[in-house]
Amino acid sequence: MDKLHLSEKEEGELITILERYLPDLKHEIANTDRKEFRKELQEREVFMAELITRLKH
Repeated sequence: MDKLHLSEKEEGELITILERYLPDLKHEIANTDRKEFRKELQEREVFMAELITRLKH
């Protein structure tokens, strides 16, 4: 699999995008009635939080 190489600016922009979307995702999780979909969203939330952490280090 090819690696994605980002410039510092691109990394910063990606972090900003992820951090701005994360609160909306939390809201969507809280308002979702379907258990299967909520689980998918929760998995996405964990993935995004971990990705943000990795990008910052």
